[in-house]
Amino acid sequence: MESFKSSGIFSKQAHVKIPEGLYEEEHGRKGFFGRVSQIYHENPPVNWTNIEGDLKPRCQKPMFGDHLEVNYFQPILLNNDVTISIAHYTVSFDCFFRNADFDELYFIHDGEGCFETIYGHLTYKKGDYVTIPRGTTYKLFVKSATKIFKIESNSEFEQPDRGMLGPNALYDQTVIETPQSALGSEQDLEEYKVEIKRLGKITTITYPFNPLDAKGWKGSVYPSKLSIYDICPVMSHKYHIPPSGHTTYVCRNFVVCSFVERPLEDSKHGVLRVPFYHSNIDYDEVLFYHQGEFFSRDNIDAGALTFHPQGIHHGPHPKAFNSVDDKTHTDEYAVMVDTRYPLEQTEWFKSNEVKDYWKSWM
Repeated sequence: MESFKSSGIFSKQAHVKIPEGLYEEEHGRKGFFGRVSQIYHENPPVNWTNIEGDLKPRCQKPMFGDHLEVNYFQPILLNNDVTISIAHYTVSFDCFFRNADFDELYFIHDGEGCFETIYGHLTYKKGDYVTIPRGTTYKLFVKSATKIFKIESNSEFEQPDRGMLGPNALYDQTVIETPQSALGSEQDLEEYKVEIKRLGKITTITYPFNPLDAKGWKGSVYPSKLSIYDICPVMSHKYHIPPSGHTTYVCRNFVVCSFVERPLEDSKHGVLRVPFYHSNIDYDEVLFYHQGEFFSRDNIDAGALTFHPQGIHHGPHPKAFNSVDDKTHTDEYAVMVDTRYPLEQTEWFKSNEVKDYWKSWM
């Protein structure tokens, strides 16, 4: 058991009945999974007047506009563990694809279609997470224009440990869909090309037959699909659950969390109903806004993204404290990526970011 200490003015319970006139900061380790303290400030720790340096909070307005090349995966943030990209596909893949560098997680922001894989077919629609294990041969077929938030990982996408919550928490295992064995739909072409990515380079292999020719499969490595709308959030009417409680996938050195619609905490208990101020000192935080009214942020629309580097505070915008008072629930859906090691911004990210986002707390 950790040794807890305290001094001065503080609340009996974190995020509940914060002393009047003070502002609570959560100083946590290991991305909300580790040790933690709450600090009670006289001033909000985001009430800065200037920031010089690399740690400015950063924002992308809705990313699927005219500034995004169509039918191409645009990397936006990356490190040795993870690459985050976006894409707007209006046509199907030209070739089959196999990623020999990374496991892949597709989050479908909008659109419909099908992943035809060596394991069989998986249809997709808005709100679906689709995992593709490294080394899987597949092809994306677009039924309607598809907007994608994609995460490539150096390690596998695994489910979180549910611990004392039990195996049916977060979502029932039966909502996870796996491919139904089926031959590739294209069977009348003279040749079929497979593009394989290894060490960031493409090797192309040509076959005289459709490479998706498996008649069946068994085992524990396979693509899968989970809808964000099937996730049941962990919550309490008397306590604001930290982001770690919303973890959907665990990878080496990063996690993927899902924020979904839920009732808000009961105000009569004095619970802080908006995200608490924190600096998340061991992790960078990326938040992709999918759907709903994002009451904790000013001027954020669906398809936007925020990036908060480890080491600098962030939390709700000033308007959030007032706007939440008359709400009984939140309807927002968002995908968060928390990375153990710092993320590098691509040139595309830098050239398209909202330069004055850091001023939005002032």
